[in-house]
Amino acid sequence: MSTPLEQDLVYIGLGSNLGNRLEQLNQAREQIGTRIGSLVQKSSIYESEPWGEADQPWFYNQVVAIQTDLSPHAVLESLLSIEHDMGRIREERFGPRTIDLDVLIFGQQIISDSILKIPHPRMTVRNFVLIPLMEITTDLLLPNTEMTIEELYLANQEELAVCLLEEDQ
Repeated sequence: MSTPLEQDLVYIGLGSNLGNRLEQLNQAREQIGTRIGSLVQKSSIYESEPWGEADQPWFYNQVVAIQTDLSPHAVLESLLSIEHDMGRIREERFGPRTIDLDVLIFGQQIISDSILKIPHPRMTVRNFVLIPLMEITTDLLLPNTEMTIEELYLANQEELAVCLLEEDQ
């Protein structure tokens, strides 16, 4: 079996700031592997200052790359189901959550409809996404741009803290 090319992979952002954040990420990765596709790569885990709503616990964040046979909309539906099963309650935009799962990049596809936007529309201004994504795919060109993940990170002006977690993953 051949190794998948970076541009054919699906990149998913994971975040948690409620409960046992490390366990939430571990459980989410396991569920993604069971329900959506094969885990190809995972970044380290980072602790990050909350984005959007500052008065809440800091997040643990990670990015994974997967191979899947599912459509982009089916992946989103599965991610929402995993969030629900893990106790995610959507009360406040940018508020605290047990788990947050976002499709960041789906191969080289560009999708913009009422349900799904790929690439994720705010990923280029969030270091908690760009730093772990850059760890696993520095040179990937973001669809609809001529910029690599590293170039997007270097161009980003966000100043919120993102720190590598020193715990075992």
